[in-house]
Amino acid sequence: MIECLMTGANGAMERVEAPCPGCWVNVVAPTPEERAWLETEVGVLPEFLRSALDDEETSRLDYDEDERQIFVIVDYPVVGEDGAGVRAQSPLQYDTMPLTMVFLPERGMFVTVSILENEVVSDLAGGRVRNVDTRYRTRFLLQMLLHVSQLYLVYLRRIDRLSSNTEAKLHASVRNEELIQMLNLEKSLVYFSTSLKSDEVTLNKIAQGRVIPLYEDDQDLLEDVLVEIHQAIEMANIYSNTLSGTMDAFASIISNNLNIVMKVLSVITIVMAIPNIVFGFYGMNVDLPFDGVPLLDNWAFPLLLAAVCCLVAALIFKRKGMWH
Repeated sequence: MIECLMTGANGAMERVEAPCPGCWVNVVAPTPEERAWLETEVGVLPEFLRSALDDEETSRLDYDEDERQIFVIVDYPVVGEDGAGVRAQSPLQYDTMPLTMVFLPERGMFVTVSILENEVVSDLAGGRVRNVDTRYRTRFLLQMLLHVSQLYLVYLRRIDRLSSNTEAKLHASVRNEELIQMLNLEKSLVYFSTSLKSDEVTLNKIAQGRVIPLYEDDQDLLEDVLVEIHQAIEMANIYSNTLSGTMDAFASIISNNLNIVMKVLSVITIVMAIPNIVFGFYGMNVDLPFDGVPLLDNWAFPLLLAAVCCLVAALIFKRKGMWH
């Protein structure tokens, strides 16, 4: 999908028929024909386009001196997707995907390329972000980066709430589904932390002003982006450490519960083996004690003896703390 957008006279985002100076070309999951159009009509470099459509591409800043094109790629958070681009159901997992921004100073255009539809470009295209002007490309880039960093904070708070709810369920009953959910959230925080650190490196390069020209009015916005990114990194680290500690604690609880169950089963096995020993003696074809003695030479005596031995063994195990 390709759409050309431009800020109108009233400050609202409007669609234009063809690329023009001051417009924003938003590209989502382009087809081969749309990729060819971007290369020939818009002038995006093929190597930039290939990198933009690589879901494993890390955040970075690049500049082509010959074509004077600036390439910026950052990672933004998404709900886990499967191979068909369908959101994962339960257990829930979060991931990151690349968002590419290309400056075309010669044509006065700004191009974004993303593999999947996302909240960042949809909110900007839908006019849900205030004071957006596509003619000011540096400010537009910073506003997009600010929205990405704020989106990280939103998703991190969701992960924190979800982990708290899952932990409460685990206190009531340790089930595989809750454990898998906690593991997926831990993996999500690792993805977020890695992507945020890469985004921070890219932002620091932008802040140097060597590749992308920075104006005095953009300094406050850039500082806001850096503050949000640093806050997101700290939150991701805190939540990751907390969740990792929680998982270790539940692993210890599960191991302890297993030991208790095995101990109880071992005690039961030993106690239940006593009647087999007694009945085994009386099943032998040999002389046994109390043969011919009244009240002792009948079937009830070995049964009573086995019951008494089981009771004595159970009391001994209970006093040793092996029976609860």
